Amino acid sequence: MSADRITPPVAPRHPVTRSFHDTDFVDDYEWLRDKDSPETIGYLEAENAYTAQETAHLEGLREEIYGEIKSRVKETDMSVPVRSGDYWYYGRTEEGKSYSYSCRIPVAAGADAWTPPVIPEGTPAEGEQIILDANELAEGHEFFAIGASTVTTSGRYLAYSTDLEGDERFTLRIRDLESGQLLDDVLEGIFYGATWVGEDYLFYQRVDDAWRPDSVWRHRLGTPVEEDVLVYREEDERFSTWVGTSRSEKYILFGCASKITSEVRVLPFTDPEGEPRVLVPRETGREYDVDHAVVNGADIWVVTHNAGGANFEVGWVGVDKLTTLSDLDPLVPHREDVRIEGVDTYRDQIVLGYRSGAIGRIAVMRLDGGFGTFEELEFDEELYTVVSSGNPEWDAPVIRISYGSFTTPAQLFDYRVASGERTLLKEQEVLGGYRREDYTASRLWVDARDGARIPVSLVHRADLDPGSAHPTLLYGYGSYESSIDPGFSVARLSLLDRGMVFAVAHVRGGGEMGRGWYDNGKMTTKKNTFTDFIDVADVLIAQGRTTPEMLVAEGGSAGGMLMGAVANLAPDRFKAIEAVVPFVDPLTSMLMPELPLTVIEWDEWGDPLHDRGVYDYMASYSPYENVKPERYPNILAVTSLNDTRVLYVEPAKWIARLRATATGGQFLLKTEMVAGHGGVSGRYEKWRETAFEYAWLVDQATESIRWAGKPGK
Repeated sequence: MSADRITPPVAPRHPVTRSFHDTDFVDDYEWLRDKDSPETIGYLEAENAYTAQETAHLEGLREEIYGEIKSRVKETDMSVPVRSGDYWYYGRTEEGKSYSYSCRIPVAAGADAWTPPVIPEGTPAEGEQIILDANELAEGHEFFAIGASTVTTSGRYLAYSTDLEGDERFTLRIRDLESGQLLDDVLEGIFYGATWVGEDYLFYQRVDDAWRPDSVWRHRLGTPVEEDVLVYREEDERFSTWVGTSRSEKYILFGCASKITSEVRVLPFTDPEGEPRVLVPRETGREYDVDHAVVNGADIWVVTHNAGGANFEVGWVGVDKLTTLSDLDPLVPHREDVRIEGVDTYRDQIVLGYRSGAIGRIAVMRLDGGFGTFEELEFDEELYTVVSSGNPEWDAPVIRISYGSFTTPAQLFDYRVASGERTLLKEQEVLGGYRREDYTASRLWVDARDGARIPVSLVHRADLDPGSAHPTLLYGYGSYESSIDPGFSVARLSLLDRGMVFAVAHVRGGGEMGRGWYDNGKMTTKKNTFTDFIDVADVLIAQGRTTPEMLVAEGGSAGGMLMGAVANLAPDRFKAIEAVVPFVDPLTSMLMPELPLTVIEWDEWGDPLHDRGVYDYMASYSPYENVKPERYPNILAVTSLNDTRVLYVEPAKWIARLRATATGGQFLLKTEMVAGHGGVSGRYEKWRETAFEYAWLVDQATESIRWAGKPGK
């Protein structure tokens, strides 16, 4: 080895003993939790230097992939305008600018109030007003993110909040859009979002020491922040708060929710200084959400709830008659094979979101003299994603629909409810000659070891030989009832065009197959998430679709914990694993209620602090604590120093323990020193980060066949 090459960093051992439930665990690397320690920063910087050295040979490939991503993206572009009040709002980007401009133009007199204007690309629209220039706000900062951007109904005041560290603590400011001047009102250290009520009141949230949004506050425009009023504080550490308004602007809604229980309070929109009243008192295990509608001239609540079954149902009741969920009349009954995800109400229609056959779907009901029937919107592809989005106006006769798939770039439609007509407003333009028919997507069903049927999504080039093995990236998440839905990715083309297959294992713990799918991959059934992923890998190998030498895996956050677990359980199935902001030391975190989110997370993972059974179960799968002296796949862990959700210390400790314990495998740690849970900010910076990760994955997956002259570049 050359004398000037860096050797793998060796983290010093400073053992501390963790003792719970008469069980001791000696942790050699807990000292890395001290973010302010020069020793910690020095170690992270040494890991960064080593990772840079070990991936230096990929610089050419990184630049190729970055160039491909950049060349496929229409850098000067704009969104389809959305109407709110008397304005059309839209965002646009410019070539060379990392961030977007938020803009608006007035609704033209005499124009169709619901047909968005066609704005010439490349030049500002006539009468355009830039209400927020994120490029200007980000100038001089290594990190920049927006947490809220909301305008009053009249269009006069803009409230926006920014984060300059990546720690998801925001500073909110208010701009008078008529004068262009910033007001003196400045709210510091607040949570995501903000809600206007009329022209005078702004509702927002603050967090406690554990970064739990525990309180809702009311600010009156033009008054000192010190006079802001605490509207509601949630004392139960398992619950987080939220605030919003009904689309009808008749009610202000305040909510609190744990992972398994929810409660909603309400105030009339005309009485923002009133005392919110509880609609249905909380009951452990009961979840509900409400939306306001008007049917036959009567104000009603449309309620999505799980009182009748785990997959939820929808009922309705007069706004003055809701005291318990048993007061509801049925609108959409519970079904074992359909997961109801919620409703959106408008003056003349209700939109229902639900999930069936591992695909999210939407249906629309017309309110024409009373309740009608829900009619599902149908699409041609087997695998797709469709959502209702961007419809702020109560009396809109159109529904804005977003659609896309693994092979179809994102499309935006207006759906005219009265006629059923769909108008394509925009399709994501992929530069460089993309052809949908050059790629194919399909669904594979895998039998898990306990008989569960696991859906697997596959996408690859259409000209790939189905009879031979190919480099494959297997992606997984499997937590929080989150679904990994089919969506188009410009960056992913750089993998597919190099002969790789992209596969998604929709493992238990996610929400693809309904609430039961989630319940059977959390708490003390969490190991199903890991074994499902391994079972999918085994089938891909057994069917000759790939080999262990060509199979790489990726997951982030809770999916990063999945990566750590399968690395311990099945290291011989994978050539390499990438873990992004990975939650790989879950037991330590769940034993520390002072950490951000811990108490809230007990309903997801269990409470090992007070329950010996949960402690033992988590100890049996914790990736960090179960590293063994055997050969591991090559591992790349990516994290951020200012991440509030999954602290950098988890992957740092994990990589240190892997390097000290494993008998084989290369272990790399890359820490963004100014970033948060979402990584770097700015689109060009994000593309470069993606190129870094993809170059590593391509190199790992293709190493065994590179001598044969394939794949591609």
